[in-house]
Amino acid sequence: MTATLTEDECARLTALRRDLHAHPELGFEEERTAGIVAGRLAAAGITVTRGLGRTGVVGTLTTGPGRAVALRADMDALAMPEIGTPPYASTVPGKMHACGHDGHTTMLLGAAERLARARDFSGTVHFVFQPAEEGRGGAKAMIADGFFEQFPVDAAYGLHNMPGLAVDRIAAVPGPQLASSDSWEVAFTGQGSHGAKPHQGRDAVTAAGHFLTQLATVTARRVDPLEPAVVSACAVSAGEFAALNVIPETVRVGGTARAYSAAVRDLLEEEIGRLAQGVAASFGIRADYGFRRRIPPVVNDAACTGVARAAIAKALGPEGVVTAFPPSTAGDDFAEFSTRVPGAYVWLGNGPAEEGALHHNGRYDFNDAAIPAGVRFWEEVVRAELAR
Repeated sequence: MTATLTEDECARLTALRRDLHAHPELGFEEERTAGIVAGRLAAAGITVTRGLGRTGVVGTLTTGPGRAVALRADMDALAMPEIGTPPYASTVPGKMHACGHDGHTTMLLGAAERLARARDFSGTVHFVFQPAEEGRGGAKAMIADGFFEQFPVDAAYGLHNMPGLAVDRIAAVPGPQLASSDSWEVAFTGQGSHGAKPHQGRDAVTAAGHFLTQLATVTARRVDPLEPAVVSACAVSAGEFAALNVIPETVRVGGTARAYSAAVRDLLEEEIGRLAQGVAASFGIRADYGFRRRIPPVVNDAACTGVARAAIAKALGPEGVVTAFPPSTAGDDFAEFSTRVPGAYVWLGNGPAEEGALHHNGRYDFNDAAIPAGVRFWEEVVRAELAR
């Protein structure tokens, strides 16, 4: 193993992480965060490119001929209040770092600074600080702005903290890691009527109810039982509580669909629509269906997973490598990078979930004790990948 972080490095990175935590910014609004990132990269002698994906930052370090690798960290916070009370709690009402992106940004910056000093590899590393991971399409925006044209790479790596996994452990597993994250919506349109005279109309409310009760059959009876999939209705809109004697003409239902394979993703889109149209036809009404593909699944390349495992072992020792870890049905638009080049996405231990605070919980907080492991992992991934 190469040099561990000094106490001074850990203290400076912890202070940075807590400063970012206290000043959260939502997707495409990360002006302060991007400024800090760009300033520290430039101070380390790393070439800085700003503006990809509006607030994205890319730091480029080339030390000689060889391969090129992209390392991705997300910068954005969530639109939710912080209920935890650390001394560095969010200073912005209704916004908080509830998923650890403050830690992700800090660890990649720490690795960039150390690699810029060491320069003990040959090749190019692009440190990618991505905006708007939390559902606003930051990765896609960076790619649309020409990321791969400006920064061609042979592989891409991502990292996410994981509460419940020890801080000196990192999981690297080949195959599916995160599901596709897509949205669907159905508008059932019938004929409104008096609530006391439903026979004079075409009841879209009852039709929507039938659709909702049958929705589970999409995954239970149309998807192979060996293939994981989720379809959830998450929003319903119809009528007015100030007019409870009126059966409304239109009911909107919307939700999410998740899958780990392209084939199942296609099937979910088809079957939700088929169900909606079938229910509508049985009630003599119309169904307008839309399916929005948002984020592909994250699927780890086997060779890149091997590189990641070698890096973990070098950084933390062989005991730090976790080779079996369940995939998540959450989504991450790191998939926009790893569907274009081989990639691997690893899970960094964040220690126990304090007071049950998991991701997207108002009491969640990134564990600063995990910073050294994350920094060291990033360093060793660069060395291992560029030595291939």
